[in-house]
Amino acid sequence: MSEATLSILNDLIDAAKKAGADAADAVAVEASSKSASWRDGKLEDVDGSEGEDIGLRVLIGTRQAMVSSSDRSAVALKALVTRTIDMAKAVPEDPYCGLAPEEQLFQGPIPDLELADSTEISAETLLEWATAAEDAARAVDGVSNSDGAGASSGSWGLAMATSHGFSGHYRGTSCSISVSAIAGQGTSMERDYDYDSARFASDLRGASDIGRIAGEKAVARLNAGRLNSGTMPVVFDPRVGNSLLGHFAGAINGGSIARGTSFLKDKMGAAVFPSGIQIIDDPLKMRGQKSRPFDGEGLACNKTHFIKDGVLQSWTLNSATARQLGLTATGHASRGTSGAPGINHSNLYMKPGKVSPSDLIADIKDGFYVTELIGMGVNGVTGDYSRGAAGFRIENGQITTPISEVTIASNLIDMFARLIAANDLTFKYGTDVPTLRIDDMSIAGI
Repeated sequence: MSEATLSILNDLIDAAKKAGADAADAVAVEASSKSASWRDGKLEDVDGSEGEDIGLRVLIGTRQAMVSSSDRSAVALKALVTRTIDMAKAVPEDPYCGLAPEEQLFQGPIPDLELADSTEISAETLLEWATAAEDAARAVDGVSNSDGAGASSGSWGLAMATSHGFSGHYRGTSCSISVSAIAGQGTSMERDYDYDSARFASDLRGASDIGRIAGEKAVARLNAGRLNSGTMPVVFDPRVGNSLLGHFAGAINGGSIARGTSFLKDKMGAAVFPSGIQIIDDPLKMRGQKSRPFDGEGLACNKTHFIKDGVLQSWTLNSATARQLGLTATGHASRGTSGAPGINHSNLYMKPGKVSPSDLIADIKDGFYVTELIGMGVNGVTGDYSRGAAGFRIENGQITTPISEVTIASNLIDMFARLIAANDLTFKYGTDVPTLRIDDMSIAGI
């Protein structure tokens, strides 16, 4: 991504205005990736892709249209402008559409958030990582097979320009290693996994470590039992607990609030979580998985406290939903090349609590430690929550035998109000939580 790309975008905008647009913005995305897969001690595949796309949005009064193209030739871009203008004249009016407020646009030099690794990762290196991960998983006593291992790397760039003065670009990289191990035989087989991803290759955990942990997790799930139906404390491992933060993010999305389809729609300024719980979105985190210097409308990105001492402070708003709700955009617009700005968070996390995971479960006589969630039984309108789950029993403050084929249920409003956070937060997924405990959840077992 370069200044040359920005020049193309600004030329598109100028052409759109000359053709009758009142305002316009343009986005370009370039991406490349490669991956390697290794299964059962053999090469499965090595793959790679490259692509670039460019999108134009034009506004004529309160009408807007978006068109994208992967062809950057002069003829194609001229046709892109014509097609977008024609569409904007034909679509219905939208009283809330428009560019972001000019006074909120990002200004100054783009900060270096260390999102792009200069290290070139070859396909041979990816294959070595995948091989080492599967070998380590299969070497664990009790592992009978693997479901394959993979490694990938990619780079991308985003450039954006608007007709009212914003122009900027940045790029990023990512790499990952994953492996799935199978333990046991016949109808008693169990599967588990481990993976890691990072912006920089030097920040990745070792492939052998990832494979070993995947194998150990699979073996630990052998001979799973069931829980009796009833109510009990449920403790969420961080790798599944972050889904609760995902449900929270969906509930504070400005689109859901504007439509009245969120179970938190009437909770602004109210205590949603217990006192002491803090939920923060930090787009400027160095090397963050979802960091970005500006949002999908060219607004500056800043750290946002959505929950402060348990109290809901803000929705996530792009310009359109902010206008609809009579509020101010929060810098959470997301953007592709073929649609209007959406809404998305960046590095969303719950700050750690004050107790260790072992202390968190120390007083639980009979409980459930969840390591896997199955299905999508969550109602975003009512907050009703019901999901299949697997994990381990908690007995007298200790994690003991594996458990499977269980359904856990409650309502997210009640779950949030009872949530207790441990002190073991690590930043791994882009949406991160420490170990979480929620008492009095309903269990459907035997």
